[in-house]
This record gives sequence, C-alpha cells and structure tokens, in this order.
Amino acid sequence: MKFFCIGDEDTVRGFRLAGIEGHVVSDAEQAETALANVVRRRDAGVVIVTDAIAAKIREQVDEVRLKCERPLLVEIPGPEGPIAERKSLRQLVQEAVGIRIQE
Repeated sequence: MKFFCIGDEDTVRGFRLAGIEGHVVSDAEQAETALANVVRRRDAGVVIVTDAIAAKIREQVDEVRLKCERPLLVEIPGPEGPIAERKSLRQLVQEAVGIRIQE
C-alpha cells in the first residue's frame, strides 16, 4: 500500500522528498478531483491531506472516512499551522462516545 499527499505546494514538496507521491491543489474543485483519483487507486493505503484543504471539501472527506474501507485519510496542519476552530482528537472521541476523557 502506498502513501499519497494532497495539499499546498510546500507540503506536497516536502512529502515528495520523502518519496511520497502528491497532488498540489489550490481550490475545492482540484482537491475533490485529486481525492477521487487517489481513492480509486487500488494501491492507496494512506492519504495525507492538509487540514485547510480538507476543510474546503469536508463532505467528500467525511464520506471517504465513513464509506471507504481504504484508504486511511489523515489530516495534518499545513505550513501556516493548524486551523484554530478544529476540534482536537479528545473532543471528537468525547462527542462520539459520550464519555469525558481525563488527561
């Protein structure tokens, strides 16, 4: 299984240096097309998407996570850092399970 990256030019360039194929996108239409193309690939194991790009295509990202067995979709902060209003993993788990997690 292969890794793929979808994001801004700097992020994709960094992952390419590590040997990971990537797609540079700048708008929602390009991002939707890139994600659809990667999901169709039989060798896609993990797709790394910057959180800014994922926010532009949230419906499609959520659909892939819920309906597709593979690839695993991972959101990472882009060069400008994490999106401020993004929920933490702890918050997401608490909402999904309904149990408060202690540190």
